[in-house]
Amino acid sequence: MKFSFKNDYSEGCHPQILESLLRNNLDQQAGYGEDEYSQKAKILIKNKIENRDSEVYFVSGGTQANLIVISSILRPYQCVISAATGHILNNETGAIEATGHKVLSIEKEDGKLNPSDIIPVLESHKNVPHQVMPKLVYISNSTELGTIYSKKELENLSIFCKENNLYLFMDGARLGHALTSEISDLTLQDIAKLTDIFYLGGTKNGALLGEAIIINNIDLQQDFAFNIKQKGALLAKGRLLGIQFLELMQNDLYFDLAKNANQQAMKIKNALSERGVPFLSETYTNQIFPILSNKMIEVLAEKFEFYVWKNIDENSSAIRLITSWNTQDKAVEEFIKTFNSEL
Repeated sequence: MKFSFKNDYSEGCHPQILESLLRNNLDQQAGYGEDEYSQKAKILIKNKIENRDSEVYFVSGGTQANLIVISSILRPYQCVISAATGHILNNETGAIEATGHKVLSIEKEDGKLNPSDIIPVLESHKNVPHQVMPKLVYISNSTELGTIYSKKELENLSIFCKENNLYLFMDGARLGHALTSEISDLTLQDIAKLTDIFYLGGTKNGALLGEAIIINNIDLQQDFAFNIKQKGALLAKGRLLGIQFLELMQNDLYFDLAKNANQQAMKIKNALSERGVPFLSETYTNQIFPILSNKMIEVLAEKFEFYVWKNIDENSSAIRLITSWNTQDKAVEEFIKTFNSEL
């Protein structure tokens, strides 16, 4: 059996979550997220972000969260601005476009957007009413390249969006990894203040499934639940999601799991860096992109699973290694050992 560095959702869920699901299995509860576990989890999240006026909704996955958020808050003629690496562009089968909303992409090597990137898009969409109207800026933290936003970067983006009447939506599928990165100066409280909507990803950080959508902009809260139901995302047994987020947010298990994933990735990164290996992007989260010879990649592929991310030249490629909340020292040590033995 190979060690997998392909994704951060290879495992089931953290044992503490599984134990809670089993322990409370025969406890009868109200449906559709009205159960006591979901209600307690929502209160806990509001306390964590220090915003009691935010609204929290649980859905099953990241694509579902992105689709519901974007299609719910935009009018038919409005569109989304995203980095070209954005998940909504490359990994969601045109889900956003299928709801009738165009996605305008911006090429960014680090996967992050800033005001100077967005200005040309706004300038090129002034032919009213003949073009779609840019209305929402979609960002990921951490990004699909493992990079993260600093507090200053998010503040600048938030100010710019407000000044230009744009919504700011943060995809938080790997938000735990971003916030626990060794270089991060952002907090959950900062994100709640600086974004209109974001979500806490559970699927990639210890949950069996589930994301928590958090709406900070009061103007966007009205009738949001109708959209969740209409899109088939309102689970009758909502307790399945509520119990998981209650366990994740209690005692900061969510952040402990993300921190472990980051630390395991950094062990590999540091070991390879010491050997002079270059990286496609400078990351401090659980995603790293070392550039290796194709010969080395072939050898590593015999014992480890990962994606070849990008061909650099005829002799080398960048691979993507992702560690999870449950990545063991043995897997990391074996990868480093195999790499060193083939140098």
